[in-house]
Amino acid sequence: MHEDSQIVSGVEVVPLHDAIGPMGPSLRRPLPETFPGSTPALWERLRAEAPEVFGPDGAWVLRFYCFLVRVPQGPTILVDTGLGPEDSPASSWAPVPGGLIGALSGVGLAPSDIDIVVLTHVHSDHASGAVAGGVPVFGNARHVLQRDELDWLRNGGGAVLDEVVQPLQDAGLLDTITGGERLSDSVAIALTPGHTPGHQSVIVDDHRLVVAGDIVMHPAQLADPSITYIYDEDPVAAAATRIDLLARMRDRDGILAAPHLPQPFVPITRA
Repeated sequence: MHEDSQIVSGVEVVPLHDAIGPMGPSLRRPLPETFPGSTPALWERLRAEAPEVFGPDGAWVLRFYCFLVRVPQGPTILVDTGLGPEDSPASSWAPVPGGLIGALSGVGLAPSDIDIVVLTHVHSDHASGAVAGGVPVFGNARHVLQRDELDWLRNGGGAVLDEVVQPLQDAGLLDTITGGERLSDSVAIALTPGHTPGHQSVIVDDHRLVVAGDIVMHPAQLADPSITYIYDEDPVAAAATRIDLLARMRDRDGILAAPHLPQPFVPITRA
């Protein structure tokens, strides 16, 4: 067991630190504007409770985590692939290069050891590490993406489609699904739309642990799940997904695994 991991029903979930830093100028906005519906009182409280998410200039400092899911006698699953190399699609706004491969090595794994890659969505900080130099990094892995996510990406085009998704398709590694899918007796994929149309999360033991992607972006949304995020494709749907997911987890005294929070694991309990 890795010292930073969580084990639920025998399934080990390991956080893999990819990067830390603020958004670049192209996306950076004042935090109250970034999270509509928040209040000055909340920001004052969060500055005291979570100072590590605020930079010296008040900018939002994000952590970027991917998550390894180890299933006993089952697949080795990687949830998201991070920022990727210095010239990745994330380089215009995020602190590239990502350190995912080094983090994997730190837990004794090579890219070839990954059986399944679950891409929660196709934003560049979650998908860019899947390909380097035009070649898939996880060459033995099935890469799972929602059909709605792929259709949305194709309608908009862009660097992630050309530099990440297309090479995966060309290599026969991309597998699109519709809705949920069970990956083992206790691990499943669930559709969790709103942030993007085909956003998906990985559920361990019926919401006892959820690798949630960008359902919760900031501690502000734990304090008040109705607070939206300016870069959600459908903020209303995203808020409804977040409220429902956190309620399900609370009923199970669950653990939230979220890539951008200051700690990779947060208890969501009834207490």
